[in-house]
Amino acid sequence: MAMKLRLTRMGCKKRPFYRIVAMNSETRRDGRALEYLGYYNPMVDPAEIKVDGDKVRAWLARGAEPTDTVRALLQKAGV
Repeated sequence: MAMKLRLTRMGCKKRPFYRIVAMNSETRRDGRALEYLGYYNPMVDPAEIKVDGDKVRAWLARGAEPTDTVRALLQKAGV
């Protein structure tokens, strides 16, 4: 069971925002997350990123693999 840090889409049509979550890699995109780690709102200028760094580091220590997009967002957030 591979764990991933990835985005789930929230918001309404044409107004998306995303939650950064930890979940099983086999779970569908908007499926049940194990833990919510932060959010990303691309609709404001500049884009808003908020991440709980301690939770992210804990999941990375457990072997969770971030997706490419989440990895880039974490680097922007300084985690």
